[in-house]
Amino acid sequence: MYTVLYVEDDAYSREVLLMSSQMAPGFMDVTIYPDSENFEQKALLSGTAWDMILLDIHVRPITGFEMLKLIRQYPQFDNIPVVALTASVMNEEVQTLKEAGFDSILSKPIDLDNFTDMLARIMHGEKIWYVW
Repeated sequence: MYTVLYVEDDAYSREVLLMSSQMAPGFMDVTIYPDSENFEQKALLSGTAWDMILLDIHVRPITGFEMLKLIRQYPQFDNIPVVALTASVMNEEVQTLKEAGFDSILSKPIDLDNFTDMLARIMHGEKIWYVW
């Protein structure tokens, strides 16, 4: 079972991810933060061993880009995939996310039919830039 952190301020998106995790029992244990307040203390200094981190880009008070920078400062997170979950999927935005250092991008709304498969592929080292 994968331990997944998801930072998302949209209640609907949080609910969809929870539904997805329930559709694949035993696949992931999800912790959801409804905002990025105290992100470093809660997520990075908590001692929790995350297998994957999913970040909304337009969350507050710190953005997904800023959270990614914090994550990359900690060597214990070097091999943990950090995935952008975002509705901002225009070509130039995708390029910006790649250049920022995200390991993959999945667009919202989440594709429930393929979501757990895509997460499993990312966990096995595949880079996925799934936008529609």
